[in-house]
Formats: sequence, structure tokens, C-alpha cells
Amino acid sequence: MRTETFKMERPNLVKAGDQVKIIERPGASSYSYIIDPAVAMSGCYSTRERIKSEYGTVKEVQENNRGFYVIVEFDEPALT
Repeated sequence: MRTETFKMERPNLVKAGDQVKIIERPGASSYSYIIDPAVAMSGCYSTRERIKSEYGTVKEVQENNRGFYVIVEFDEPALT
């Protein structure tokens, strides 16, 4: 399983166990992802690191002094 982290600005938009749709946003030399509809955003990924799945499952939501982070599992191999 591949696990990725997304930054969420407000609490309670998703919870553990939710299935979420991922939208890919291509940039000039990288890709970023949004949990639809504008729930949380990923960092930047190179072409080799692209997420191939359209859907993932929320594993957990973490909160710290910098905000909320959504941990999403995808049914694809982990990056090595």
C-alpha cells in the first residue's frame, strides 16, 4: 500500500475510513494532488512519484501546531 499526506486547512472535512477522490494538477515539472472537492492538497511530486490511483482511503487525520494532515492509502505499491 502506498501512503501519502495531504494538508487540510479546516477540521472535520474527512475522517478515517472515508473514500476520497484525488484530482491531479500537472505543473511545469511536477504534479500536485487535491482531495476533491478542495478538502486538502498534497506537496509536489516528480513524474516518477505520480499517484496513479483516482481514489484512496483516509487512514487517519492528524492535528499538530501547523494544522491538519490527512493520511491517505492508495492501492498501489509504495515508493522505494
